[in-house]
Amino acid sequence: MPAPRLLRVLLLLVALACATSGVGCSDPRFPHLGRVRELHRGEGRPAAEQEAAARGLLARLLPSHSGSFDFRVISADQCGGKACFIVDNHPLFDGEGTPQVLLLGTSGVEISAGLHWYLKHYCAAHVSWDKTGGAQLSSVPRPGSLPRLPSGGILIQRPVGWSYYQNAVTSSYSFAWWDWERWEKEIDWMALQGINLPLAFTGQEAIWQKVFQRYNISKSDLDDFFGGPAFLAWSRMANMHGWGGPLPQSWLDDQLALQKKILSRMYAFGMFPVLPAFSGNIPAALRSKFPSAKVTHLGNWFTVDSNPRWCCTYLLDASDPLFVEIGKLFIEEQIREYGGTSHVYSCDTFDENTPPLSDPNYISSLGAATFRGMQSGDDDAIWLMQGWLFSYDPFWEPPQMKALLHSVPVGRMIVLDLYAEVKPIWINSDQFYGVPYIWCMLHNFAADFEMYGVLDMVASGPIDARLSANSTMIGVGMSMEGIEQNPIVYDLMSEMAFHHRQVDLQVWVETYPTRRYGKSIVGLQDAWKILYQTLYNCTDGKNDKNRDVIVAFPDVEPFVIQTPGLYTSSSKTYSTKLSKNYIAVDASNDEYEHPHLWYDTDAVIRALELFLRYGDEVSDSNTFRYDLVDLTRQTLAKYANQVFVKIIESYKSNNVNQVSNLCQHFIDLVNDLDTLLASHEGFLLGPWLESAKGLARDKEQEMQYEWNARTQITMWFDNTKTKASLLRDYANKYWSGLLRDYYGPRAAIYFKYLILSMEKKEPFALEEWRREWISLTNNWQSDWKVFPTTATGDALNISRTLYKKYLHDADLIQPEGIIRLRNLKNTPW
Repeated sequence: MPAPRLLRVLLLLVALACATSGVGCSDPRFPHLGRVRELHRGEGRPAAEQEAAARGLLARLLPSHSGSFDFRVISADQCGGKACFIVDNHPLFDGEGTPQVLLLGTSGVEISAGLHWYLKHYCAAHVSWDKTGGAQLSSVPRPGSLPRLPSGGILIQRPVGWSYYQNAVTSSYSFAWWDWERWEKEIDWMALQGINLPLAFTGQEAIWQKVFQRYNISKSDLDDFFGGPAFLAWSRMANMHGWGGPLPQSWLDDQLALQKKILSRMYAFGMFPVLPAFSGNIPAALRSKFPSAKVTHLGNWFTVDSNPRWCCTYLLDASDPLFVEIGKLFIEEQIREYGGTSHVYSCDTFDENTPPLSDPNYISSLGAATFRGMQSGDDDAIWLMQGWLFSYDPFWEPPQMKALLHSVPVGRMIVLDLYAEVKPIWINSDQFYGVPYIWCMLHNFAADFEMYGVLDMVASGPIDARLSANSTMIGVGMSMEGIEQNPIVYDLMSEMAFHHRQVDLQVWVETYPTRRYGKSIVGLQDAWKILYQTLYNCTDGKNDKNRDVIVAFPDVEPFVIQTPGLYTSSSKTYSTKLSKNYIAVDASNDEYEHPHLWYDTDAVIRALELFLRYGDEVSDSNTFRYDLVDLTRQTLAKYANQVFVKIIESYKSNNVNQVSNLCQHFIDLVNDLDTLLASHEGFLLGPWLESAKGLARDKEQEMQYEWNARTQITMWFDNTKTKASLLRDYANKYWSGLLRDYYGPRAAIYFKYLILSMEKKEPFALEEWRREWISLTNNWQSDWKVFPTTATGDALNISRTLYKKYLHDADLIQPEGIIRLRNLKNTPW
């Protein structure tokens, strides 16, 4: 189908500009990246299959409009040599029943992104994950009445070629229990967002089994190597081994079959799936079979007692000839099993594992050997590496960093500037010393729940990096540890793949609630302006990891917790009103990890009031209900933090009645929050546990998988009876069921010992608290209680009730005085 005349002229002008700008249609600095793109075009799926993938997406997303859009894949030459999409009025449109919109693009991803662009910017629609409210498509006019485009259509050309997605740990925090139905939805979401460079890590354990079998490594040998289903990311990265395992053979086989479906669909859209490569992580049995091999026994990674049963894995030195041999076999086995490759491989050799030597020559030799392992299996290999190590580990000073980056020919390695929205590495590394990189937004750690974002940096950071002098930026990416939260952040970040100039966020945020809820309501627009200026305007540069008291309860003696005005921080003892009753504790050692708070909580409560005031107008909107529950949860969680501080203050003041009343108030709040969370499917524990059991083949596997699922979100890795795991509450979740069944009872145990300490005039029984808390945790992890998978209750009514109870005219009940957090005259609805 030929493009209209004006559009053809526009394409010609783009091609001429590309040819004369000096930038070129393929970057002359990195010719191999251009070569891989050409290889992919030649080896990839035909245009007809990519068009069919886009049509299938439309049929799943908006089946009522399957005949309203016509898709055509065009050559890059027709798009100025770059990736682009074109949206135009269909020249053959003749009323309902005929295609009205023509979508052209250089791949199935581009035409899918073009579809999303049209729905978003011309139909005021919104696409999100199901758990965060799903798609809002009620604003899309009926077939035959879709909005007309400007004469000649619109052309959107990517400013940079690559759009990356995932983190090495997203596979465990978010994807651990996904089946094909859920993966199909995610790949559709990727295509709509324009993602063309996703990680594809599923099923790699089956490949490793085939490779290690060549070295007479048995299934039982690998039982101590692979982690359990919820912990595979960390066994892959050599952080630990065996924890949560062993993996049943059926798991290996099923995940391999699933990976083939995933890859097939990704290739059908024209994506470049990134496969794993060998990083040196080996099972202990291989060391015994090759005793002369250069093997490093890595140090402890967060275990309680450095238990070698779980920690201290083995890493084959990249300088050993066996390293290249295994690396070659692994790449070849993947290509053989999957029937092809996109030639891009992910490898993170030193992810939170410090190299044994700092000599730049040694670092360079390791990097070169690591790449040889890939290249020996695929001569056109490109190494994709997370740049997290450069911000995480002070070992990586400029000489070491440069040595690693330059150990591979320039253009054969791509670095992910993983946390660029907060701690960009490109600025202080001379653009990664000339190595191509992708500007990434990390945003979320461990798939926890916190309304948080840095929207200003998201809207400007990629633009500033791309336009900076001597820029080596070649893409944008989303590298969150967990998904299905903060939809506004991902809606904006995915859009940055197509923006050439900084986004006007005032305008963008104003239109966001209209698209998200399907109606233009001034009061909700005002609410989102407040949220943009508070929750989504974090500029303090701190890592955002949710440590709210409810979900990350402090494991410390109460006097260690700082409470303003009740002690002198420079003193060795606390100056409390009745300190003679207590043992002095070193106040300089504040072991309590305070929750991150970067905004005015009163302002956020005002935004919540607007949500409640105007909620009736959009109460039927699933996207609104998700946002309402999340915002109510956010405000009440911060309120709970204040209640906890009041409890500790009252404890230090030796006021038993006040402590008792406040503790009960805290427990009531936890239970009320559980009721609130139960009103939306995005905040339920049940789906996480049931999806885990759903992958099991028998009862034994159900037990193992559910234990994995319960352990990851509470306390994992080893613990003793009185020593808690160092990795506890890291993947914490505000999920209904988890609050009432685990977080609330845990807090109650701490409060019990707090009150006993006061009544007996004895120090807080820290060891007894730990013993009972750890026992609760381990028992909960092994329990079989079934939790709901469908929402119950009216979110708007529940939120209004809790607002009145805790935030509107709420008193912290205590006999000696009234503490008001807010005192508003009138109910705002």
